[in-house]
Amino acid sequence: MFCLESPAQSHAVSLIKVKNITQEACDYLDETNYEKSLKKSGIALQYAFDLKNDTLISRNYNIIGINFHDLGEINKAVFFYKKALFYAERSNIVSLRMMITSNLGNLYFFEKRMYNDGITYYKESLKFGRQQKYLKEVAITNLNIVWSYFKIGNYKEGLPYLQYINNHQNDLKGKSNDIALNFLNGMYWASENENDKANTYFLKAISYSKSQEEKPDLSYAHLEYSKFLSKIGKHKEAYNNLVIYNKITGELYSQEKLKKASIAGLNLELDEYKRQIEKIENEKTSQLQSLKKSRIIVILFILISLILLFLIVTLIKNIGLKKKHNLELLKAKEMAEEASVLKTQFISTISHELRTPLYGVVGITNMLLEEHKELSQSEHLSALKFSARYLLSLVNDILQINKIEENKVVLESLTFNISDEITVIKNSLSFLSQKNNNKINVEIDHAIPEYLIGDKLRLAQILMNLVSNALKFTKDGEVEIRVKLNRIEGKFYYLDFLIKDNGVGIAAVDQNKIFEKFVQVGRKEEDYQGTGLGLSIVKRLLGLFGSSISLESDLGAGTSFSFSIPFEHDPLKTKKIIENIEVDLTSSDIYKILIVEDNLINQLVTKKIIEKNNFICKVVDDGFGALSILEKEEFDLILMDINMPLMNGFETTKRIRQLGIKTPVVALTAFDKDEITDEAVSSGMNDIIVKPFEPVKLFKILNYLINESKNAG
Repeated sequence: MFCLESPAQSHAVSLIKVKNITQEACDYLDETNYEKSLKKSGIALQYAFDLKNDTLISRNYNIIGINFHDLGEINKAVFFYKKALFYAERSNIVSLRMMITSNLGNLYFFEKRMYNDGITYYKESLKFGRQQKYLKEVAITNLNIVWSYFKIGNYKEGLPYLQYINNHQNDLKGKSNDIALNFLNGMYWASENENDKANTYFLKAISYSKSQEEKPDLSYAHLEYSKFLSKIGKHKEAYNNLVIYNKITGELYSQEKLKKASIAGLNLELDEYKRQIEKIENEKTSQLQSLKKSRIIVILFILISLILLFLIVTLIKNIGLKKKHNLELLKAKEMAEEASVLKTQFISTISHELRTPLYGVVGITNMLLEEHKELSQSEHLSALKFSARYLLSLVNDILQINKIEENKVVLESLTFNISDEITVIKNSLSFLSQKNNNKINVEIDHAIPEYLIGDKLRLAQILMNLVSNALKFTKDGEVEIRVKLNRIEGKFYYLDFLIKDNGVGIAAVDQNKIFEKFVQVGRKEEDYQGTGLGLSIVKRLLGLFGSSISLESDLGAGTSFSFSIPFEHDPLKTKKIIENIEVDLTSSDIYKILIVEDNLINQLVTKKIIEKNNFICKVVDDGFGALSILEKEEFDLILMDINMPLMNGFETTKRIRQLGIKTPVVALTAFDKDEITDEAVSSGMNDIIVKPFEPVKLFKILNYLINESKNAG
């Protein structure tokens, strides 16, 4: 521990007096008379504040920090060391900064076992210790850096510092340091599998006498030697050294207990000294703030006077310009609103024009795979299907972002089982987890009720995005999904969600970027698939729940995302919702379906899907063709495209209803469902299916509507 002696200066008597009191505090500290040292440093600190002498303030804070460090009050020591460092930086005394950063390094290394933090402070200390008179301090700091790196297994980073000490052994000046240097050399050569060299150094390290000063380092030497002997198979010798280590540490522990017992009575007084020191600083801070406030009041008075004068001069001019400015603002507002409408229309049109051919691509690919089983292993077809689905995912993400920004997303109230929902997500992502050889672990709090009420679809979308993201950036690892009950407020159960992986991690510099649209990070060696919209969607969806997302990540150590969402638990309401759920009425009957579609490829795909289920199917190209065939034939259900030439699907459906035909009509469209729901209902349509769709979903809706129509008739 470093307590710098005060250099002689010939200033005012008061300054000399403060320096003398500071030196007395340092001398008492060397004698381990902590009570007197703290009392003297407290008095000196108050005088130093009166003199506004940053150097003396820093020195006394450092002495107080060392006192608390020796007394085992680690958090207090950190507090005062950092205070000392703050004033040392202001005084710009190099030796002072070297001393304090070295003390902080020792504290984080030996007491807190936070080796990386210790290394940071040690390296900072080295910057200030290159002068000839600090050779011993520099050598000891290099020794501690080596020890820190070796503690975390980073021998490569520690080697240059070890080489420096080996070349400057004479600077260490102490048996304890020689012991440390020898067993650190032993550790390095053991890591290089140079066992003979390692053994020589370890034997040299443990050969020193067991005086009180050398005991701590000697105990570490026996411990590291024991590990080395165990590694090379000499278990008996390893055990013997471990016994010696335990014996020495036992003696040191007993001494430490005696030391703690002897200073236990000081704790109340130490706390009082800390409060007095804080009071001194607070008083000085308060005085400075009062002075600053007085200056600020004068400056503000002058500024306000000038501003008032300026306002009076410009007021008349502003009245003339105000009307013109208001007109410009109104025009800008109208342009912004028009741009927003155009943006929405553009995204809607583009998504429709992309979904229409994608429906054909996905459908024909599925047809080829089903009709020609020999092509099931074709890389080209698999790539085609993957590319189409990837493009569809991009379209859906862009639509979702736009809907959230336009405030068009409204949360629904659905009954669900949290365990079932997460199981579905886990199964859906099984292919991705197998691809990267990952394992998905699920942990759900048993205190969570079986049924909850909330927007399970949005929750599933949030979890799908986070878990799929974790699986993409993790290889040969694990992804954890944890759900815990945080608290209960009335009928609402607050659930904490944690998605954790042990993948590549996210650099601190990138952590604020990843929630922005189209932003991707970590694409250095591998091209991870993704649109850069997933986390942006997650953040916005959580905003709808009144929640936010937290991120913890380190490069190479994985990433954790966490958030909290309240869900309602009401058994009576749950029962009512379940009773109102539409039941899937499947049937083996053969039905007659009319397809109204202008796109030839989509005609082919839809017809093939319908006929595969043994339904009878007829196709017409437009609305007039539909009206014509309906006058001659009866159908069980009509699949109606929306965007058709001559007459669109809405108008066609209206005319069908005007003819008194009650056949169920289902919109089969590439438009987003929310955009056309109102118009579809008003035209007389019974349901909407968005292309591309899952055949299972189509037949579920077909069976339900046809059975409902027959029962109603």
